[in-house]
Amino acid sequence: MQYMITSKAQLNDGFAMPRFGLGTFLSDAGQATQDAVSWALAAGYRHIDTARIYGNERDVGWAVRESGIPRSDIFITTKVWNDDQGYDSTLRACEASLKRLRMDYVDLYLIHWPVAGRRSETWKALVRLKQSGEVRSIGVSNYMIRHLEELLSETDIVPAVNQFELSPFLQRKKLVAYCRERGILVESYSTLGRGQKLTDVRLAAIGRKYGKTPAQVALRWALQSDIAVIPKSVHKERILENAAIFDFDIAPDDMRAMAELDEDYSVIPAAWDPETSDQWA
Repeated sequence: MQYMITSKAQLNDGFAMPRFGLGTFLSDAGQATQDAVSWALAAGYRHIDTARIYGNERDVGWAVRESGIPRSDIFITTKVWNDDQGYDSTLRACEASLKRLRMDYVDLYLIHWPVAGRRSETWKALVRLKQSGEVRSIGVSNYMIRHLEELLSETDIVPAVNQFELSPFLQRKKLVAYCRERGILVESYSTLGRGQKLTDVRLAAIGRKYGKTPAQVALRWALQSDIAVIPKSVHKERILENAAIFDFDIAPDDMRAMAELDEDYSVIPAAWDPETSDQWA
């Protein structure tokens, strides 16, 4: 399928989300984030992902306002951090995020991590925020199958999105299948493995076939796998490079070859791995 930079995925709540966006994790507050978001919007990006813990919500909001692009044309995601989880504290956290962004609503509000003992009440708060219109869609991040099973046993409101680490080298096929069976859109972060696997000779060989970089091939693989992607960069040339993936398709044989790259390679420290760490039990 030939996607465009503005191509959207239909969410299970009736809203739609651009499949491609800019991530801002580790983007320094201030000029770095302001420039990155401004360059991305000028290049055609219409989806910006931030979070309270990133410390750059104000700068994301500033760049959106300065762009001159109607707010309704830009999809904004932010997230409730672990320390803010719980029912009342999540409501306050969302209000604070909206103030920092200087926005009346966010398009997607996520539970950042599945904090034990607090995530159930946090989800109830997200449902209320959706009902009040302060957020349009609600979802989760870093939820594995056990977390989703717990959540779905407690609510009739299915998350619209599950954002978690995915790359050609960490494909989490069972989790992806579980989400799809339940109408939850899969969104990937660290799709480029924070650059740690972009020297892989197999990825490079596929890229040479299409005149594309390993990073571009990894991002294209995600799109063709029906996975939304939010590559992060604060460098203009990389922001433009990451977006130059809408003029080619990876052939079926090469997609099958990329399926074999899966080696459970995660860039998350073991203590934070939502699959294995006891802190997310």
